[in-house]
Amino acid sequence: MQNGKHSAAAAESCPAAGEGTAAIAAIIEWLRGKGKVLIVTHDNPDPDSIAAAVALRHLILMKTGQDAVIGYGGVIGRGENRSMVALLEIPLESLNQLNLDQFAVICMVDTQPNAGNNSYPAERPVHLVIDHHASKNDLSQVCWVDVREHYGASATILYEYLCAQGVSINTRLATSLFYAIKSETQDLGREWSRADREAYLQLLPLSNNRILFDIVHPQVPRNYFSAFRTAIENSRVYGKALVFNLYQLDNPDMVAELADFMLRQEGVRYVLGMGWYAGMQILSMRSNEPDAHLGIAIQQMVEGLGTAGGHGLVAGGQIRSIAVDASSQLGLERLLTRRLFKALDLAPVPGKPLLPNDH
Repeated sequence: MQNGKHSAAAAESCPAAGEGTAAIAAIIEWLRGKGKVLIVTHDNPDPDSIAAAVALRHLILMKTGQDAVIGYGGVIGRGENRSMVALLEIPLESLNQLNLDQFAVICMVDTQPNAGNNSYPAERPVHLVIDHHASKNDLSQVCWVDVREHYGASATILYEYLCAQGVSINTRLATSLFYAIKSETQDLGREWSRADREAYLQLLPLSNNRILFDIVHPQVPRNYFSAFRTAIENSRVYGKALVFNLYQLDNPDMVAELADFMLRQEGVRYVLGMGWYAGMQILSMRSNEPDAHLGIAIQQMVEGLGTAGGHGLVAGGQIRSIAVDASSQLGLERLLTRRLFKALDLAPVPGKPLLPNDH
């Protein structure tokens, strides 16, 4: 947990430095009476970002009486995420529909200023950052920074905040937090910590099992299945690595979902997926190698092209101002594949189609 100085454009004073429960109490007191609060998620928010935002909003409301607004960029595209928001009645507002001048305090959860994966204007001050991804930029101008890279989910951090402050957790919030940890750590099978496991086990009996089932098994449109077909038909296998391109997308979340799915291919240890959405190339990487360090690898791969970040087994990135025509897409795919070999220290090998030509 870090507490830095914040810019003159931010609020007039920072909470007193501290750790743990005392520090959380200090930030709550600092927030009290400051005015309208905005909580920003990353673009195309996933369950972890959504649940962390909801938990922070609940904490602020219960302790200060201020009702914060949760803002996001992009879309909520994945069926499970849409179901989560609808069934748990989570209030989210698009950032481009908000007057940002009305907010006195800006919080970011599961993302950071200038990370490249959120739509909050870079020139505006940010006061609080709570995340479980490594910091890539200078955060000294942020008043309150709590970045815990060893945690599997940002939702776990917020759960600990609620417990430390003795804030009651209702069924909807418990279900939101539990599902966030469940999905982010793949049921404690991927990049989890002891704190994630404790939160998972404590939240499970408080959650609504029927709602959880409905979230995990949403109805999906026909183009959902078309995306699977596109990924399978366009996948090429380079030894232990698989690369696929979905080309133009209606739902940017499909890149990550299909990266998870394609990692099931026998013999594949690394997956790089990509697709074009709203003028930007969305990238997603997955691995089942314990020492993969994908967060570092993907940053090397997009150097000079875009922004990226992640953890050991999961990573994502964005490359802006990319054309959607076939030539541009193929060129980018080939470039990133070459960089993938170098970043992961893999010997370059010819690619083979995932499916035989006579399929």
